[in-house]
Amino acid sequence: MEKTPPHPLVIVKVGSTFEALRAERGDFEHWIADGLDTQALPILVIDPRRGDTLPDAQAVSGAVVTGSHAMVSHREPWSETTAAWLAQLVARRTPVLGICYGHQLLAHALGGEAGNHPQGAEVGTVTVTLDEAAATDALLRGLPAEFAANVVHWQSALRLPEGAVRLAGNDHEPVQAFRVGENAWGVQFHPEFDADTMRGYIDMLADGLRTEGADPAALRERVTATDAAAGLLGRFARIVEAHEGV
Repeated sequence: MEKTPPHPLVIVKVGSTFEALRAERGDFEHWIADGLDTQALPILVIDPRRGDTLPDAQAVSGAVVTGSHAMVSHREPWSETTAAWLAQLVARRTPVLGICYGHQLLAHALGGEAGNHPQGAEVGTVTVTLDEAAATDALLRGLPAEFAANVVHWQSALRLPEGAVRLAGNDHEPVQAFRVGENAWGVQFHPEFDADTMRGYIDMLADGLRTEGADPAALRERVTATDAAAGLLGRFARIVEAHEGV
């Protein structure tokens, strides 16, 4: 009897990087696919902003929602459609990983709240501290109690959905990671950003950062390797593979 092919692991592309970075290094979906590093699952990139139809919830093995330069609080139609789709996946216990915008959208989709961070932007390489709950979490267990991660965000998951478990935070951002149910995670940081990408973002945002009182040169100097954070993409892919049975 012929084995049924595995369902695709969907990358929901809700944003693009700066044109200069994209021309040189590719875009969010390329960086994420590289980090997932799966040979067992087909990767399907869907861009709801351009009118792509999100696949039936039962026809995917898992989903990663990218970051975006848009804002969840603007509730654009493509974003709200994606939020409703994410809620369907979570209800089916399908593995989900939301990154930055995706993290905030997942919180919003399940009854939480996303909006402007009261302390403004967080940009650069920061230290993320795990909560006790992370010790038994399928995605985060075994990571160092503190690890470096790259961040670029003005908005935040201001209120988590009912029943959500906070997994990590830091002084600026109380919710750097959370889980809903068994298989749905949001991370405010960018596991797909390497050091060069992070420096590129600081350079692109330098004028605005200075306006907000930040020092781009100092932020650039503090950029470092973020191996623990980067490894979460591969960990998530292994979770999806196991859930799909491949």
